[in-house]
Amino acid sequence: MRPTAAAATAAFASPVVAVPSRAAPLAARRRLRRARRFAVRSVASPPTVPKPAAPPSKTGKWQWTFEDKPINIYYEEHEHETAENVKNILMIPTISDVSTVEEWRVVAKDIVARKGELGYRATIVDWPGLGYSDRPSLNYNADVMENFLVQLINSPNSPVANTDGEVVIVGGGHAATIAVRAAGKGLIRPSGIAAVAPTWAGPLPIVFGRGSDMETRYGLLRGTLRAPAIGWMMYNVLVSNEKSIQSQYKSHVYANPENVTPNIVESRYELTRRKGARFVPAAFLTGLLDPVQTREEFLQLFAKLDGDVPVLVASTVNAPKRSKAEMEALRGAKGVTKFVEVPGALLPQEEFPSPVVEELYSFLKESFSSGR
Repeated sequence: MRPTAAAATAAFASPVVAVPSRAAPLAARRRLRRARRFAVRSVASPPTVPKPAAPPSKTGKWQWTFEDKPINIYYEEHEHETAENVKNILMIPTISDVSTVEEWRVVAKDIVARKGELGYRATIVDWPGLGYSDRPSLNYNADVMENFLVQLINSPNSPVANTDGEVVIVGGGHAATIAVRAAGKGLIRPSGIAAVAPTWAGPLPIVFGRGSDMETRYGLLRGTLRAPAIGWMMYNVLVSNEKSIQSQYKSHVYANPENVTPNIVESRYELTRRKGARFVPAAFLTGLLDPVQTREEFLQLFAKLDGDVPVLVASTVNAPKRSKAEMEALRGAKGVTKFVEVPGALLPQEEFPSPVVEELYSFLKESFSSGR
């Protein structure tokens, strides 16, 4: 997911990251218009009005310890008490500056309500530094996020403990790829993985590449965003304002701009105002959360799971051009058990939850029913 890719290009007009000035809003708008060349013009999709998800069965905080620091992690559990022969599903949000458990709620509620040979229990967990979890000033990178996921699944007191290794991981964007990477290393042993609109390159690297000159600029931007005072100023210009969030959702996060409601924009804006909100975006925008560096490495991650873990990949009809190319590279790739395409762009599970539910439910039945 790339909710700030276009806005962030403003910081790369020159090698020096400029301090926001009174002229910054006008300049940002001009650069934003130019940067929209990188977004796909969506094929018209009928506007949808997502049905509100019922409240979770349980919410709570789990304590993740990293570098001797306790960090509270928010999670939700969705289940039907009458379900028997239950399969556990861990849903992890797409990594972005507006990442939240909310994007999976409708899918989770729909899945657990299905009646069949298997019942389902879905746990949605916010990443550290994002959503409703604590947001400490860690040096976030892909290894840190992988460490979190590994501890979450393997710790005896975590929200997904006591699943006897029978947990299916469902993730979007970078989250899905980090899960695949951890499984390929043998750090976690999921019984299945569903990668929805999987990505591996952050907003700036996927547009500007990883040349040494660009890495220098990424470092300057990252350091500026993490700084105590100027960091908040730049974060407010690039990320934490409703116009920027609305623009990004309409240009490439959602496929149909009419689906971007004021409630969604307001909800995501509030997330960007939380204490410590800028630290993970500083890493994500500049590529530190990228689990691999090339398409070849991306494909190798999935190939490592061939024959061991069933893997569903859901590409999207209207993903931005560069992201779409990486998703399509997985069509027929080694290690991909099933490849499908669903409506949407970078957040199909929220914009078009029903098709995502149907593909996910079909994958679960095909992979885990007794008659397979």
